[in-house]
Amino acid sequence: MRRHLRAGQALLSLGVTIVISGGGFRSSAAAAAASVGAPALPAAGSVRAPARRVAVRCGRLIDGLSDTVLRDATILIEGERIAAVGSRIEVPAGAEEIDLRDFTCLPGFIDCHTHLTESAETDYDEADFLRRSAADKAFRSIANARLTLEAGFTTVRDVGAYHAFVDTALRDAINRGDVEGPRMQVAGIYVTIPGGGGELNSFAPEIVLPPQLRLGVASGPDDVRRVVREAIKNRVDLIKMIVSGAFLAIGNTPSTPQFTEEEVRAGVQEAAKAGLKVAAHAHGATSIIEASRAGAASIEHGSFIDEAAIREVKKRGTFLVPDLYDDLYIRGQAGSIQWPEEYVRKEEEAHKVWPASIRRAREAGVKIAFGTDSAVYPHGENGRQFPLMQEWLGMSPMEAIRSATSVAATLLGWEDRVGALAPGRFGDLVAVRGDPLANLHLLEAVPFVMKGGVVVKDDRPK
Repeated sequence: MRRHLRAGQALLSLGVTIVISGGGFRSSAAAAAASVGAPALPAAGSVRAPARRVAVRCGRLIDGLSDTVLRDATILIEGERIAAVGSRIEVPAGAEEIDLRDFTCLPGFIDCHTHLTESAETDYDEADFLRRSAADKAFRSIANARLTLEAGFTTVRDVGAYHAFVDTALRDAINRGDVEGPRMQVAGIYVTIPGGGGELNSFAPEIVLPPQLRLGVASGPDDVRRVVREAIKNRVDLIKMIVSGAFLAIGNTPSTPQFTEEEVRAGVQEAAKAGLKVAAHAHGATSIIEASRAGAASIEHGSFIDEAAIREVKKRGTFLVPDLYDDLYIRGQAGSIQWPEEYVRKEEEAHKVWPASIRRAREAGVKIAFGTDSAVYPHGENGRQFPLMQEWLGMSPMEAIRSATSVAATLLGWEDRVGALAPGRFGDLVAVRGDPLANLHLLEAVPFVMKGGVVVKDDRPK
């Protein structure tokens, strides 16, 4: 309740009229009805209030789709969605105006590889997964979601949780308006082989982990289908398969295949029945090729991609989601954070061959979407990857921005709702003072964030 009151006070201080609507604040009657699971019904004879209108005036506007930068542009938002964008927009009478004429407006960003239910730890210990309940994880994730949203990432694809389906609960809480956070697609679990990159592997053989920490473990195509069906039953938005070994998993060699191509294909086929895509964690070239050939929508990481794998993913139209900033963070913090020596050694060895391998994939025309592997580093630092997309991969600033807007939206299958400042999309935007095309570091700490036409962060000087 205090969050709603603070949000309401903030809007009133800006001169915004608060309208009761399905996407924002609710009447006490609607809240009471929602609390018992009943739909909120309008009072007899009541007239539906018109959608709230907001006109955002931008000094410069990057729409996330084209190379064109509009000057002195206006974004007209009706309710939660954009109604019009342009330099000659007539602002309707009564619309609230937000003056960002000293700023560059961009679409709300999309991170295609997050873990909001986990947190970066200064003293890593897998036993913490036994000390903390799923409820504890859920409560901790609330702050992570808020930090991510305030960083300008209004949409995320959350690709796995050790405590099964805590991420679905977070997604639902955000969608209900209980807590503030980005729009989420969630995977619910890691589909992984026994002892694989999605397992907790540091325990003695006689220690039996709780089932909720191992729901995604599968061996063989039929078992993969069973696990994927379980995930679908629990209302996930995508399937995450750990196809190769992992850097941050005890006893794993990242370049080594884990699931077979047949197993991946079983997961893809089962997911497709529910209209879901598969994100394939794959570092090694063999795993990248097999996952792409089996129909995975994206390759997560792709560290050791080679020429044959590049040809395969390009031919299939498979997206590559390389995480760059977490590599910089792990190597930079190796002396102060108590990671297992194995983790740091693997990261240092891999950096000798990548990001050069990812750069070659980009130069060959492979589609690259923005993803950071948040929770390896502290949540809210997602934007620090933007300069690395330019420095390490050779992207232009506009290409780096599109990787986190329209390109990412295409991977998610949400081109109709996010990823661009265009009519019909949600009113999700960020604004920075200055020109991010001249300095991508500006996107590391954005002062203004809007989600669904509502200001969720405004740190502009008063």
